[in-house]
Amino acid sequence: MPRTTPVSTNGDQQHRSKRVKTTESVQTNGALPAAPETNVFTPAKPLDFNQDPNRVLFAYWVPNVSGGLVISKIPQKTSWDLPSNVRYAKTAEDNGFEYALTQIRFTASYGAANQHESVSFSQALLHNTERLKVIAAILPGPWNPAVVAKQIASIDNYTNGRIAVNIVSGWFKGEFTSIGQWWLEHSERYRRSNEFIRALKGIWTAGEEGFTFGGDFYQFRDYHLAPKPLQKPHPEIFQGGNSDDARNNGAEVSDWYFMNGNDLDGFRDQIADVKARAKKIGREEHVRFAVNGFVILRNSEEEAIKVLQEIQGKADAEAVNAFRDAVQQAGASTGNKKGMWANSKFEDLVQYNDGFKTKLIGTKEQIADRILLLKSLGVTLVLTAFLHYEEDIKKFGKEVLPLVRQLEAEGRGKDADDEIKRTGEIYRKE
Repeated sequence: MPRTTPVSTNGDQQHRSKRVKTTESVQTNGALPAAPETNVFTPAKPLDFNQDPNRVLFAYWVPNVSGGLVISKIPQKTSWDLPSNVRYAKTAEDNGFEYALTQIRFTASYGAANQHESVSFSQALLHNTERLKVIAAILPGPWNPAVVAKQIASIDNYTNGRIAVNIVSGWFKGEFTSIGQWWLEHSERYRRSNEFIRALKGIWTAGEEGFTFGGDFYQFRDYHLAPKPLQKPHPEIFQGGNSDDARNNGAEVSDWYFMNGNDLDGFRDQIADVKARAKKIGREEHVRFAVNGFVILRNSEEEAIKVLQEIQGKADAEAVNAFRDAVQQAGASTGNKKGMWANSKFEDLVQYNDGFKTKLIGTKEQIADRILLLKSLGVTLVLTAFLHYEEDIKKFGKEVLPLVRQLEAEGRGKDADDEIKRTGEIYRKE
């Protein structure tokens, strides 16, 4: 039987460092009451060129923290304030982007002195858009799954089913300790995230009997949430990482697995490995893959590379080195030494999530070809970031996205061997 007796908790002080078997029980018997007519979920119609169900999807990082998406002193036409971000969101959805991802920081980090909170910022963007789905980043520890489940269910109702979550297990020790949260070991952080996601799903989908869960980090007994989210079975759940722990979570509980930039072998290994883990438990068809990529779109490859070199040449060296020390220390604590930044060099880390490695740098034709290669490997969503948000989002939407759709209609992006022959050399290990 699951443990249902509430335990006294103080943050994560009651966690068990020793692995303990977790049991859960989700009560789903009994019909749910009919939703009022005003809560009927009718997804917004996508733009005409986003009708193919097998299309690659596009998202962008929301710059809701200061400093942009590079740790560089290069001038950027990007702002972290809400009015600017509303413009970026409207531009994005008008030009074919279907997702946006807000960032979560509770305190200043490397190059990001100011930060707007992710869930409230996501709701503000959703209030000002019609089709865009916004992914709110959530950090287990500071948040309890009951609070998140309630917030997201309400926002889902307000916005006609356009909210999702990204569960971030955490790499920034100072972010936890500065607000009185225990800094768990790597495997324990991911085990907590696994419970967190299972709790979210259970709360969102439980029937009339309510949700009961006996875990090492979270406990519920006969918990009822109303109203439920409009999206069925529940809002989409994203999570990422490169360690065995992250890959297991991707296979076991999340809907989407985020990957950092990588080389060709790295992408293929991650996708094949997570799929194999998911297949063992019958979830191979339930996990989709997303990749981070920093876009530098110019009229020539030479011009784009010059911009990249300027970004890296003007890197905030002190901030990049501090970031490198923090993330590589976190990665070294993993069982397989495969943290997200285990193989990242200084110039890679100028972009937080190894976005330069994804090679979306060049002409519209080069970038489109590389996106289709990623699609052929199993990537369904490309998460983009830009130097000058307002103009670069629009340029990407006007030039690259329609070209990708045209090439998809011609049958491109399905044959990995063919796509590798066309453009795979750019992804070989350096």
